[in-house]
Amino acid sequence: MLILKPIAHETIWGGKILTKYFSEPHDKIGHMYSLFDDAATKTSNLILNGDFSGKTFHEYFSAHKKSFGLEQFENFPLVLAIVDSAENLSLQVHPDDNAAKKIENSPHGKNESWYFLNAPTSGKIFCGTNCNSISEVKNLIDANKLSKLADTLPVDAGDYVYVQAGTLHAITAGALVYEIEENAEYTYRVFDFDRVDKAGNKRQLHIEQALQSLKPNLKSVAKKYSDAEISERLYSTKLLNNLKNYQNKSATLECLTVIDSKADTEIAGVKISFGMTIVLEPQEKISAEIGKSILSRTVI
Repeated sequence: MLILKPIAHETIWGGKILTKYFSEPHDKIGHMYSLFDDAATKTSNLILNGDFSGKTFHEYFSAHKKSFGLEQFENFPLVLAIVDSAENLSLQVHPDDNAAKKIENSPHGKNESWYFLNAPTSGKIFCGTNCNSISEVKNLIDANKLSKLADTLPVDAGDYVYVQAGTLHAITAGALVYEIEENAEYTYRVFDFDRVDKAGNKRQLHIEQALQSLKPNLKSVAKKYSDAEISERLYSTKLLNNLKNYQNKSATLECLTVIDSKADTEIAGVKISFGMTIVLEPQEKISAEIGKSILSRTVI
């Protein structure tokens, strides 16, 4: 069993909700990374217990990935995070495998899933386009008519949304979201709502890459996230409403992320709280109540 220390990621659009879960001060946080593994930037969660205490999850994964049939991956193939969107995120698109290979010389694109803990203030997110072709998209961008480009999708607390690579999308202001991402950090911004950073600079857009990746007719659907397991391309996920005395009966790693804001228990000498992820090897057990949680595992 590995208990991971969350990583705070400050963003231009982040909010205050997650700051109380970190001992170090943060003005605002966009991502609480419950599980993150990136060898290139040497960023990975610290392990808080057991034989690997004080080491990173990447060090653990590098030493054990062959045991789980994941040796083809340099990094663990999933990223798990809590997202606090005080403002709209940028209108963006992720490449699929073919586009990632063409643009980034990488074998993997990115699909992702969102579970809405809090609904956005508007009751909807940006998802899909109002266009039928890339030429229509390009014309709207060139004419600076971006308000006509993005379609919307109504969402509510408790909804689950799968965002397929190639879909134009953006989480909107007021939402608190549990996010599962395929671990490929390619995000192409189409529009960033003209906001500027503290230095007065706008963030970079990636119009050319976005147009090569975008599939105008793709749009997600929202459905209730029940206790039935949902299988996607690289992972499965399941909502556990009252987790206690759990055992990993699969043949791979299982990741349990606590999404109960009132979670207050101790496992292996570590205080467990909202946003933390516990990684279980096959047959490992948890004998403690940690409340509402989400199970994620690779299905490769």
